[in-house]
Amino acid sequence: MLRKIVHIDEEKCIGCGACAEACHEGAIAMVDGKAKLMREDFCDGFGDCLPACPADAIRIEEREAPAYDEAAVKAAGHACPGSAVREMAENAASAPTAAAPSRLGQWPVQIKLAPVNAPFFSGADVLVAADCTAYAYGSFHEDFIRGRVTLVGCTKLDGADYAAKLAEIFTRSDIKSVTVTRMEVPCCGGMEFAVKKAIEESGKHIPCRVVTISIDGRILETEEF
Repeated sequence: MLRKIVHIDEEKCIGCGACAEACHEGAIAMVDGKAKLMREDFCDGFGDCLPACPADAIRIEEREAPAYDEAAVKAAGHACPGSAVREMAENAASAPTAAAPSRLGQWPVQIKLAPVNAPFFSGADVLVAADCTAYAYGSFHEDFIRGRVTLVGCTKLDGADYAAKLAEIFTRSDIKSVTVTRMEVPCCGGMEFAVKKAIEESGKHIPCRVVTISIDGRILETEEF
């Protein structure tokens, strides 16, 4: 399949091993004093290793490569800390000097990273947010994140089938309601479509509310179905 994956320039590599340490998936190892991508199916293409390299020997390229095998990575004892499941009490993660407390109650928040069987989905009100909405709408934590399990993403940039992932989550858990926040721009309709399709595929009647937010941070429309 054609996807983004790490490329290591062995001529530039100085053999420091920093990239191998930074790769949580265990895809990179040191061979004869040089960094080498050992398992293409272990590389998620996100590039955590890039900032660790002092020689600018690593880049992300798009080419034919095996699909990222998350199950194999976990079976080998490797896992990205960013995908570890956590449940937090509201405000627990907020710094003492924060002007407004965080209302985030779980981790991870990326749709692509959230386990479909995570315990925090049980009996939850779920927020599926196009990621730009949190930046455009000033009171996002208070008005949307508070009291909900939060999932974020961008259908335009991720190129992922959110509908299939969300349908599995909705099917497995007794979701109480779904709130979707999307931007007014047409491409953001992909998020709304994915959620509606997921609810339909789950075969359940899950109350859903779609809130459209303007680029300047106003709520333009609220639709319930």
